[in-house]
Amino acid sequence: MSENTAPEPELTDAEVSEQKAVRLAKRDRLNELGLQAYPVALPITDTIPAVRQRFDGLEADATTGVTVGLAGRIVHLRNTGKLCFASLQSGDGSRIQAMVSLAEVGEENLELWKDLVDLGDHIFVSGEVISSRRGELSIMVKEWKMASKAVLPLPNMHNELNEETRVRARYLDLIVREQARHNVFARAKTMASLRSTFTSLDFIEVETPMLQVMHGGASARPFVTHSNAFDMELFLRIAPELYLKRALVGGIERVFEINRNFRNEGADSTHSPEFAMLEAYEAYGDYNSIADLTQKLIQDAALAVAGSHVVTWADGTEFDLGGQWDRISMYHSLAEACGIEITPETSVAELQKLAAKEGVEVHLSNHGKLVEELWEHFVKDGLTRPTFVMDFPVETSPLVKEHRSIPGVVEKWDLYVRGFELATGYSELNDPVIQRERFVQQAALSAKGDVEAMRLDEDFLKALEHAMPPAGGMGMGMDRLLMAITGLGIRETILFPLVK
Repeated sequence: MSENTAPEPELTDAEVSEQKAVRLAKRDRLNELGLQAYPVALPITDTIPAVRQRFDGLEADATTGVTVGLAGRIVHLRNTGKLCFASLQSGDGSRIQAMVSLAEVGEENLELWKDLVDLGDHIFVSGEVISSRRGELSIMVKEWKMASKAVLPLPNMHNELNEETRVRARYLDLIVREQARHNVFARAKTMASLRSTFTSLDFIEVETPMLQVMHGGASARPFVTHSNAFDMELFLRIAPELYLKRALVGGIERVFEINRNFRNEGADSTHSPEFAMLEAYEAYGDYNSIADLTQKLIQDAALAVAGSHVVTWADGTEFDLGGQWDRISMYHSLAEACGIEITPETSVAELQKLAAKEGVEVHLSNHGKLVEELWEHFVKDGLTRPTFVMDFPVETSPLVKEHRSIPGVVEKWDLYVRGFELATGYSELNDPVIQRERFVQQAALSAKGDVEAMRLDEDFLKALEHAMPPAGGMGMGMDRLLMAITGLGIRETILFPLVK
């Protein structure tokens, strides 16, 4: 639609109801005539994209002598006297013109076409592949059949759908908007790329429980449900981490899962209560090796979707995911940004004073929470390239090994891309004694009102007591990965997002 073209008015509810009644009557007539409004099968021999590829570059007003049978949804329809035109669209958005003429189908079938076929219908056509006088690839129809009768009209194909319609009726969005279809294929290519990269590195894909007797593996508020069969409280998983680590204990040394997680928290442009996540663990690795793996996974996915490490976002902006990504220290970068020396020994009182001065609100004022909140205030928004933020406070990372050389710090990184956290990685804590101490500390935080604190998981501790090898582990949001590659918001990258 050009900038000077005003949107056409959408149908009112009354007009939609009227159209539905007319279309239902056409459905009944199709069935009465034995033409079937919803046949079980059709004699399809080709697809629209295959025909377009095969006959690409056909000259205007040319014939081929090749007969095909294909089906598609009618997205444009123009009925004239002895020749009718329809644009058929396939699922990937490819289109081909169908020409229904009196000379080819006869008077009766031409009149039935005019009387019974509407925009939005799925139609089967069979005929010769030709090129119209204007050079448009077409099917000169010899036979047509209804494939599926639409009883509700499509939105106006010349108007932009509003965001509410796009997310609440994604099926309409997929029909009318190329970007929506592109998002689905981009996600599929991303998932295939991730699995391919993992396979090339000898990782094994597994599945872990979504229903858990105890939530863990992340600091998040869970959804709670009840099992009638077991008469017990259960939780929808917030992360698969503790089960994947059980796999490491069992000897699956390189393991990953692409999974659905559920967190009973707020929803915004980067958060959804239900989301897809990747977690991977590598025995005898650490947070440095797992950072290397994460960079490779993302760069391979960019190549699969965009054909380059330089991706072009939906708004036309180019973003470079290539090269070696920066790695910065959380404490050093915070100190440089605020002009005050901040270390793991900096007191809570001093951090609270700085937070108050900057207007940074921290509800639970321990050292780690204050450092992370201050870092986000001073540093996060200034990151432009993909950046690994390394070495976090021990208080906020109960599943991470202490740093091998810096007291009070753990070997953890967060990866920031486009200004949001895309992934996190650890040198995994595998000492069951220290893990128990960390769980006890988390239980104390829970008692003080931290709804995101973890519970003491005796079954997981028992697994650790059988010895888990040293390992690097990472978690990455799949919806956010698509955001990084496409430049879209989270409600665009999720096919069917939860909406209120």
